[in-house]
Amino acid sequence: GMDYLILIVSGVIIGLIVAAPIGPCNLICIRRTLHYGPVNGFVSGMGAALGDGTFAIITAFGLTAIAQIIEGYSTILQVVGGSLLIVFGINTYLSDPIAQHVDEKKRVREGEAASLLRAIASTFALTITNPATLFGFAALFAGLSGLSADQPSYLNAAFVVIGVIGGSALWWFALTTVVGFLHAKIDSRAVKLINHASGIAITLFGFAVIGHLLFQRFA
Repeated sequence: GMDYLILIVSGVIIGLIVAAPIGPCNLICIRRTLHYGPVNGFVSGMGAALGDGTFAIITAFGLTAIAQIIEGYSTILQVVGGSLLIVFGINTYLSDPIAQHVDEKKRVREGEAASLLRAIASTFALTITNPATLFGFAALFAGLSGLSADQPSYLNAAFVVIGVIGGSALWWFALTTVVGFLHAKIDSRAVKLINHASGIAITLFGFAVIGHLLFQRFA
């Protein structure tokens, strides 16, 4: 029992380490929390958590064939991911936060759940198109999870994966809750500035991904 608890805690630590650094998904979740509320922000974060969980499953269960397929398509995935970031960034910069907020409230009143589905799908897509995360998980698992023990098992792997998803979800819950509390203290001008700053940052992340690929290709 204690061994399984250690595995879950190790997974939670891995999930927090992967989710916490400020990157595109964090910026997107912060922006959506400010505009649409903590629920939308948290659901967006859960898209990233599911993406992390997918990579955790691949790593923990030793699915080397799948890992090799992902590595083989690494360039295509990174181009797709970089392009998505550029589109998200430009859309974020050009969007009207006040009009978006009013439109979102109207859709919530009308019982439309499509916005939440789009929220989780978008961040899942951004996470899953970053194959570097897979190899980061491999290093973290080797260092923290104990899956490299003499007799690793699928059960041990399952407990670590549960911990990873739980740790990632914990981060997104904490982030969106804090931002949700601060929302009341932020006026429309500040929200617009955050919109522009986030849009520029997300777009730069996208150009950095594609620029890195071009540098590797022609260096």
